[in-house]
Amino acid sequence: MKIILLKDHEQLGSAGEVVEVTPGYARNYLIPKHQALVATPANVAQFESRRKQHEAVAERELRAAQTLARQLENDSLTAQVRVGEEERLFGSVTAQNIIELLAEKGYEVDRRTVHLEEPIRSLGVYNIELRLHPGVTASIKLWVVKE
Repeated sequence: MKIILLKDHEQLGSAGEVVEVTPGYARNYLIPKHQALVATPANVAQFESRRKQHEAVAERELRAAQTLARQLENDSLTAQVRVGEEERLFGSVTAQNIIELLAEKGYEVDRRTVHLEEPIRSLGVYNIELRLHPGVTASIKLWVVKE
């Protein structure tokens, strides 16, 4: 099924491209989430007339992500956790905990942008990767200390 991408997509391409995907993926995921349109002649003509608007929006989103990435690179987070014997954590520091720490500092970031290989289960300093935009990643220092 041919679709027109309305938003940049890591695996499929950038906004405005006409790509071929499986019908189920288009019907069940991309179209309901307003990430794509079916590539009919009418939709293609309509999209071409709105292309400049989409490009301006995409450029604004990219600049906002780059600005946020620069701010995050110059900042750090501190997670105070309870520890037991041998400095082992009770529980772990997860992506949700990192989002809450970012919110306390005034950053609004989606939980899905935080990429942890596995939850943090020991004290120390960690570099956390945040994928803010398909082309923009930021790294923020996380200090995990005991209460």
